[in-house]
Amino acid sequence: MRPIIEYCTNNSGFGTDDIMNKLKENYDCEVYEYGCLTGCGMCYLSPYALFDGDTVEAETAEQLYDLIVKKIKEKEQNQSEE
Repeated sequence: MRPIIEYCTNNSGFGTDDIMNKLKENYDCEVYEYGCLTGCGMCYLSPYALFDGDTVEAETAEQLYDLIVKKIKEKEQNQSEE
């Protein structure tokens, strides 16, 4: 099953939209943009996204990208072991 990554349009000021496009281009994942993820203020504090429903946040968009890539690889590894 492909990872599902969701992010908030309001978080784009951190460059989140750019890394989401990079994820779509480089990895087999589904990326969804929403007007609001009901994080109630998280999107104004730091780059964040939901990875299969779990919150992932970082200090920079590039760090967020790296964390999500790590989660994608972990998920692929777990699926190949099953």
